[in-house]
Amino acid sequence: MRSEPGTPPSSPQRSTTGLPFDDIRNLMGSMPGPDDDARDAVWARDAQLTKPAGSLGRLEEIAAWLAAWQGMGRPAVRRPLVVIFAANHGVAEKGVSAFPASVTQQMVENFAAGGAAVNQICAASNLGLKVFDLALEMPTPDITEADAFDEAACAATIAFGMEAIAGGTDLLCIGEMGIANTTVAAALSAALFGGTAADWVGRGTGVDDAGLVRKADAVDAALRRIGGPFEAGAADPLEVLRQLGGREIAAMTGAILAARFQRIPVLIDGFVATAAAGVLHRMAPGALDHCMAAHLSAEAGHQRLIDAIGKAPLLSLGMRLGEGSGAALAASLVKTAAQIHTDMATFEQAGVAERGA
Repeated sequence: MRSEPGTPPSSPQRSTTGLPFDDIRNLMGSMPGPDDDARDAVWARDAQLTKPAGSLGRLEEIAAWLAAWQGMGRPAVRRPLVVIFAANHGVAEKGVSAFPASVTQQMVENFAAGGAAVNQICAASNLGLKVFDLALEMPTPDITEADAFDEAACAATIAFGMEAIAGGTDLLCIGEMGIANTTVAAALSAALFGGTAADWVGRGTGVDDAGLVRKADAVDAALRRIGGPFEAGAADPLEVLRQLGGREIAAMTGAILAARFQRIPVLIDGFVATAAAGVLHRMAPGALDHCMAAHLSAEAGHQRLIDAIGKAPLLSLGMRLGEGSGAALAASLVKTAAQIHTDMATFEQAGVAERGA
């Protein structure tokens, strides 16, 4: 299914009027927290369920996390949604991907036709799917040579991502599509969390050794252009996003932020989606408390990035597809955790003796 509410930002070079980033920074200071009563209710009921304490491991933690952000003592996942943002990048012209930029549009059409891997995962697990193409005909500039956005365009793209989740969901899975976007994510990660290309660059879509060298060179060039390399936390996160990010990354940042205010739990997909989340983490470490890392991808920098934002992945399957696929798979796990907690009998209901009773 393909859905595009409103018009995606089409130009990265609109003139800046005012300071739109200030509005985003102000929002970060008023984020709602978890519902502690709902979380406590889950743990209280969990102690009465027909199982040894702690025997379901992280499934118990997932149920408590879900309840805290849904604000319900009996968590449920009835309207899960996978949202994919697609964009193109000028840095693709540097030969950093095994595929041409035209594949982004082709894959968006494949999503719409129901032919991609994520379509099958969504069908198998009864997940909704929305795909947004963000001005694919107009790639953001090559980040080795120019900023990806001006401030107004970056803020507008974040706002578009915030609006894109309108319509209702109780579990949001964030994903992306964009040829060359692992290069962009590596540069963004290095600027946010420190290091050089060697720390963050992987093979992405499957580049050969020569392509990997071109990719690392592009990341280091982009970092030098904006004054890097940086120590962790030294660079302003929104400025780094403006200078290095792509439209899909800015939109994912906005969607994750909007989910916080709507109290929607979020599953973050792979390396690129985690880089988008990293912007919010750098702005306020608690900004991702409503999020879980869906999986650990095979992309070289993903483990380092997950560690940097303080998450433990739910799955580790050696995947590196993107397109929200890992988050969609993890959604099935979250749905199961909620159903176990809500529908499982207590010792009293089942007439089962508790330990020591």
